Order: sequence, then C-alpha cells, then structure tokens
Amino acid sequence: MDTKVVHIGNRVIGGGNPILIQSMCNTKTQDVVATVAQILELEKAGCDIIRVACPDMEAAKAIGEIKKQIHIPLVADIHFDYRLAIAAIENGADKIRINPGNIGSIDRIKAVVDAAKAKNIPIRVGVNSGSLEKNLVEKYGGVTAEGLVESALDKVKIIEDLGYDNLVISIKSSNVMMCVKAHELIADKTNHPLHVGITEAGTLRAGNIKSAAGLAMILSQGIGDTIRVSLTGAPIEEIKTAKLILRTLGLRTGGIEVVSCPTCGRTQIDLIGLANKVETMVEEFSDLNIKVAVMGCVVNGPGEAKEADLGVAGGIGEGLLIKHGEVVRKLPEDQLLVALREELENWEK
Repeated sequence: MDTKVVHIGNRVIGGGNPILIQSMCNTKTQDVVATVAQILELEKAGCDIIRVACPDMEAAKAIGEIKKQIHIPLVADIHFDYRLAIAAIENGADKIRINPGNIGSIDRIKAVVDAAKAKNIPIRVGVNSGSLEKNLVEKYGGVTAEGLVESALDKVKIIEDLGYDNLVISIKSSNVMMCVKAHELIADKTNHPLHVGITEAGTLRAGNIKSAAGLAMILSQGIGDTIRVSLTGAPIEEIKTAKLILRTLGLRTGGIEVVSCPTCGRTQIDLIGLANKVETMVEEFSDLNIKVAVMGCVVNGPGEAKEADLGVAGGIGEGLLIKHGEVVRKLPEDQLLVALREELENWEK
C-alpha cells in the first residue's frame, strides 16, 4: 500500500519506510518518574513510538517533563475533552490520538486541528468497533468492517475539510477477521498511513495468538505503517511480540532468531529449560542478526543446528556445540548455555 509520508517527532512512517512498533504506557502519566522509567525500558526493548493516556490536565501538562527525558516520539491519547488535546500539543506531544466522534462540536474539533496545524504534528484518527456510531450499526445491521471503514473515513473528512491532512488512521476491532477485512477495504480508499493492531486482544497467550494471526494477514498484503500488539500485561511484552511478528514476516531484520525442537521421548537433556534460558539470554544481543538453534537429540538436531549460525544438539546429558555448520566441541549439559553465551559475546558483527 502506497501511503503518504508522515513525520512523528524524529521518526518517519509511510511512503515505504519501515514499519514502526508502538506501545502504550500503563503508568499514570502524571507520575513522571514512573512513566519515564517505563518508556526508557521500552526504548531499550525496541519500541519506536510511545503513547500515553491524557485523562486530565495534570497528565497533559506532564508531557513536557516526560519529553525531556526520553528519546522516542510521544503520542498523547485524548478522549472527550478537546482542551486536553490542545494542552498536550502545547506541552510538546509529537502526535495526538483522538476520535472526533467523542470530542464534541465542530468548533471544538477545529480548535484541536488548528493547534495541531500550528505545530505541524499529525493527528491519529482512531475508530474502534466498540464505539461505532449507532446510525452505522443500524445501517449495516450490526458492527461490521464496512461500518468501521465508513466511520473512519467520515472522521478523516471532517479534519480534511478543516484544511488539515497530516493524518494517520487507526481502525481496530477485537474480532480478528473483521479487523483484517476493514484494513483490506480501507487500503483502497485512502493514502493516509495506517496504524494496525487487534484491539483488546487479551492476555499474554490469547493476545499474542490473535495479534500474530491478524497482523500477519494484514501486513503480508503490504498494509500497515505502524503496529501495536495490545496485551493485558506488561507493555514490554508487546514490543517483544511485535518485533518477532515483523521478523517472522521478513519485514524487519536484526536480533537473534531462536529455533528449537518441540522435544520427544528421545530427548535426554532439559531442552525446554535450556531453550527458555537461551531465548531470554539472546535479548542482550540485539545488535546481532543471526539464527541460534537449540535441538534435543541426534535425529534432526545436528542437521538443524548446522543450518543455523550457531547451535547446540543434545545427547545423553551432554550436547554438541555447532558453529557455521561445523561441530566445535562436545560439552556437558550444564555448560551448553555458558558456551553459547561465550560465542555470542565474541561473535564478529
């Protein structure tokens, strides 16, 4: 999908630029110390853009202090009170997220648009299936992809008619297939960048599965400029999942890919424990772009490990360390993790 280029702080989306990862703080925005601490953690994990809630004026005013201490663009999430959007803009928000449908009269929307225009910051127009207007629900006989698209484009037109087109569109649903269809429909009707995600996806397990399924179907069609994996959990888990989805689809490189076998009755080492430890350990080596294999036995293990850049293949309480397809040495089980770490620490970039 060929979308317009939009600048969000020091980042650029649309126009074929790489898909960026967003998350949202779950701290109280007015608690600057806690919010900054969480954002810095998310930055380190690979977050490209961060959003914070602005439910009151204290939160909107905190944006200025937060911005001084972080290094990625900050988006202010506004509902209902147009004055909060204006305050967030005045305090340095790099982008604002609004639903014009709950901001109020056209005069109030215009006041927000004028403030954004003065700073030349983008407005993300967000529509969720849970807040679809009654007339569209009646028109389409329920909440549908077609209704979501019409709602979003109506909101976009309001802002475009006010003389501003520095926009990003978000149409989300917790229904995966509805969300996919909505993005397929809107991709043919607009050239504004799209922020993609499955909203209210659920807890860590359910949310990861729904997000991976939905985002894969959308992104694989070339649709989407930024993504968020919405999880009921720590925001850092959203970043880990988003990075893995993008890497799996070939839309992002960098970071270590870990492959491991599912184990069977032939496994003679604690492969599950080892694989989990390896997966955690490799997060420290985000600057490496290699594949690490953790395999359990001699049937497929050596072959799979040889296809990776680095790997281990288990035996009876021991394992082979394999590098660039060659067996380097045989090690006791309790030394395999240490050996992998040593290899990664000395890996030539």
